This record gives sequence, structure tokens and C-alpha cells, in this order.
Amino acid sequence: MDISELSERLEKLSVRYGEFLGFERDPDWFLLKLQEEMGELTQAYLQHTGRARAKGLSPAQIRDTFHQEFADVFCQLLLLARQHDVDLPGEIDKKWLAHEI
Repeated sequence: MDISELSERLEKLSVRYGEFLGFERDPDWFLLKLQEEMGELTQAYLQHTGRARAKGLSPAQIRDTFHQEFADVFCQLLLLARQHDVDLPGEIDKKWLAHEI
């Protein structure tokens, strides 16, 4: 999956989400939403590792939720990067992949 194409698709979904719920997706919202998703990933991690209440969920449901929260964080990060015109593939090349041997 191409990151630029994925980012475009996520943007369309996010616009519809904001319109449906009636809020403005301003620059603060993108960062705050990412923080919210990180909190949900943290909660799912704690459940997955047995350090939080299961809340009636089975181990399989907990694992599935934990895995799904990664997608939420990743997608929200892509939306935040898009909001600020960050070329993630380019920045990854410069920051990470430039150090490959």
C-alpha cells in the first residue's frame, strides 16, 4: 500500500467523520486525536499484558483490540503529517534509512 494513496483515502474518511459529528478538524484536533489514540493503545497494551482489567473481554478480543489500536495510531499520525505537509517517506529516508549499512 502506497503511503500517499493511503493518506488521501484517510483524509476523505476523516473529513466525513468531522462533518458527520459536526466539528472542525483544526490543527489542534489532529494532535489531540493522535494523543487520544495513543491512550487507547496504551490501555489495550495494559490489558494485553495483564496489567489492566479485562472488562469482560476474552483474551482473543483483547489481542484483536490491541492490534486494531496500532492502526488507529498509524492512521491518525498520517493525518497529522498530512495536515502539516510532512513527507513521511522522505523524512524516514533521511532520519532512519540513511543509516542502513
